[in-house]
Amino acid sequence: MSALDDLDQGLLSPVRAGTAVEEATGDRAWLQAMLDAEAALARAQARLGAVPEGAARVISEHARADRMDLRALALAARETANPVVGLVQALAAAVAASDPAAAEFVHRGSTSQDILDTGAMLVARRALAPVLTDLARTAEALGALAAAHRDTPMAGRTLALHAVPVTFGLKAAGWRSLVLDSAERLGRVRASGLPVSLGGAAGTLAGYLEYARLDGAVGPAGPGDYLDRLVDAYARETGLARPVLPWHALRTPLADLAAGLAHTAAGLGKFAADVQVLVRTEVGEAAEPAPAGRGASSAMPHKRNPVLATMIRSAALQVPVLAAGLTQCLTTEDERSAGGWHAEWLLLREALRLAGGAAHTAAELAEGLTVHPERMAANLALTGGQITSERVSAVLAPRLGKAAAKALLTRASVLADRDGLPLGTVLAGLPELDGVLDGGAIARLADPTGYLGAAGPLVDRALRDRKADLA
Repeated sequence: MSALDDLDQGLLSPVRAGTAVEEATGDRAWLQAMLDAEAALARAQARLGAVPEGAARVISEHARADRMDLRALALAARETANPVVGLVQALAAAVAASDPAAAEFVHRGSTSQDILDTGAMLVARRALAPVLTDLARTAEALGALAAAHRDTPMAGRTLALHAVPVTFGLKAAGWRSLVLDSAERLGRVRASGLPVSLGGAAGTLAGYLEYARLDGAVGPAGPGDYLDRLVDAYARETGLARPVLPWHALRTPLADLAAGLAHTAAGLGKFAADVQVLVRTEVGEAAEPAPAGRGASSAMPHKRNPVLATMIRSAALQVPVLAAGLTQCLTTEDERSAGGWHAEWLLLREALRLAGGAAHTAAELAEGLTVHPERMAANLALTGGQITSERVSAVLAPRLGKAAAKALLTRASVLADRDGLPLGTVLAGLPELDGVLDGGAIARLADPTGYLGAAGPLVDRALRDRKADLA
């Protein structure tokens, strides 16, 4: 193995190492996507009579990344600031070796940005397929957890402290909702937001039209009709969407894709951040799947680190930053940007890789997450019923007045903390409550498992109303 083989094997990005999205976004995949864009363009032009069908067939046969020197193309790109110029030369040479006449029709009327942007959309479309599959797996697993733990009580936490009781089912339903939101966004982008790029040198398609005119392919309906037919044919050949205008300097497709990837990574990051809280030694309410060797510490043999949640969270912190970079590339100059366009390429690849890696890892985490209801119950009891103070205050307010009830509960909580007593015991001993509530009523009010609000029905609603999203 040469040093060049070690350039980027994912050593510093374990969340995407070995995943399907990594292979779909590697240099070889990008090269193949650009070659696919060239071949599809030739076939589209052949449909309209601007390129001989035989030439389009030969071009398609030779548009193979495995026959090209990837490193040589990368080095050649330093001389032209993009990889397409060298790619076109290499493809034309390969075609010429078997059919010199066909080589004249390689990249006919086109420009580098048309090929690279179309290739980028093909890469995105291919990369999003496994991402969406993994999001569906994650949502299904989280839905199962939500249903199984619909009524499993646990402490709800706000600003890191116990707030009021919730259920684990509601928490899982919330994670699932974020996953489905992401799937919807990426699904829309993949279905209709990844367009072919056809603009020619400056967005007028002049080169395409001139060659077609010389070949007699424009027809009596004029250039507008030919333009529509060419874009339609190119869209059919690639499986991409048809844009209204050339988008060399109108970067909405990249910004929309970036937004979907950022939402995906950040939404999965919420799931991961919550799991990191639940698996803490002193919390212990959940555990990651832990095959032999996973999560091992280099210094502390007793530890089993939450590596899946950690990898997901690392992606969640990176992708929104990458997406911001892609979004700022909307601010382009002229009809093609000098630097803004070029800045998108690595940002897009890393955003796809990281969001895809996070989705793959989240599916494994959701499918293997172990829940510990007994620890949830133990932690729920830690405050001795103080977690129900909101409820007790609400019940006492009509009897004592709102301000007086809140003051009484505040004083009772202080006494409970000082003396190490349950809140119900303290309340039962307060003279202010004589004849207001008996001991049994106070005990029921201070029971956390009886104060879950609409958690169960909310879980039911979430699982019922969004069932079709998994299809």
